[in-house]
Amino acid sequence: MKAKEIQELIDFIAKSGLNKVNIETEEFKISVKRDPDQKVTYVKGAEPAHQAAPAPVAAPQAAPAPAPAAPAPASDESKYVAIKAPMIGTFYRASSPDTPMFVNVGDEVKKGQVICIIEAMKLFNEIESEVSGKIVKVLVDNASPVEYDQPLFLVDPS
Repeated sequence: MKAKEIQELIDFIAKSGLNKVNIETEEFKISVKRDPDQKVTYVKGAEPAHQAAPAPVAAPQAAPAPAPAAPAPASDESKYVAIKAPMIGTFYRASSPDTPMFVNVGDEVKKGQVICIIEAMKLFNEIESEVSGKIVKVLVDNASPVEYDQPLFLVDPS
């Protein structure tokens, strides 16, 4: 991959709003990650005023850096169990806009009960509760993008 192609890839990522891209071919493996809070401004005919992403890692067969661990819940919420997203996608609290939500705050859930849907690559995946208990808090807005291992719900298992 040439330097110009790498720069075009970085520009594409900055404009698309993506936070991370991994590309792997027989010849190389590249991982580009950017800070999602970072703002990018461009001046026509000049270098970017602020770099959109750190220098890409372009080592043959190099493994991407592991994802950072999720922050621990606040101490007053330590008795609650977080149900986390098993994949990247779009979080939905109901199967369609005209149907009731799977669960609401205060609802009792059982292990294996469907609690939400995550859409990934045009596939709708039913997410089941990993614990039995009472829903204490919904941590994600409906129709919002979620990351892998992002907490979705807090459940009081008692």
